[in-house]
Amino acid sequence: MSETFAIRLVEDRDIPQILDIYRPFVLTTATSFETEVPSPEAFTKRVQQYAGQAPWLVAVSGQTVLGYAYATAHRSRGAYRWNQETTVYVHPDYRKQGIARVLYEKLLNLLKKLGYTKALAVITLPNDASIGFHRSLGFAHIGEMERIGFKFGRWHTTSWWDKDLQEEGFVPGEIKPMTSELFSDLN
Repeated sequence: MSETFAIRLVEDRDIPQILDIYRPFVLTTATSFETEVPSPEAFTKRVQQYAGQAPWLVAVSGQTVLGYAYATAHRSRGAYRWNQETTVYVHPDYRKQGIARVLYEKLLNLLKKLGYTKALAVITLPNDASIGFHRSLGFAHIGEMERIGFKFGRWHTTSWWDKDLQEEGFVPGEIKPMTSELFSDLN
């Protein structure tokens, strides 16, 4: 890779650059099922709401955000609390440089350390690149939800993938809060 970068926890000052990365996915693709780009204020609230529970990471070079990855609760019911949906986005100028892989590997390691047991990925089809990426990280295909999201005048199907973060037989306890100290322990 030609450019070096660091991975750190997201900060409020990263939001404008994160939204610049995210905006085209909302406006021109079905990768995200959001139909409107969130305002900086709404997105900041979103990050603050979830970042204490699970990692939101950025890859940076100097002050430039190259990409970001995060995890959010899979479902709201109590028995699902040990699962997290994972997502990664990289700025188009920095794709195919290993940034997504480094972000995702760090994200998955943090989720495991926090006590989560399963990572889930939801991929809008077709997306062979994302499927290959998730396979290479040990995710397994668990099914599809056909015609589940309506965007740009047509229905889209999602492919669901999961990865066990703990050994079989692991009995989950309380999820640890996401802290900068926990992040630092992995570096």
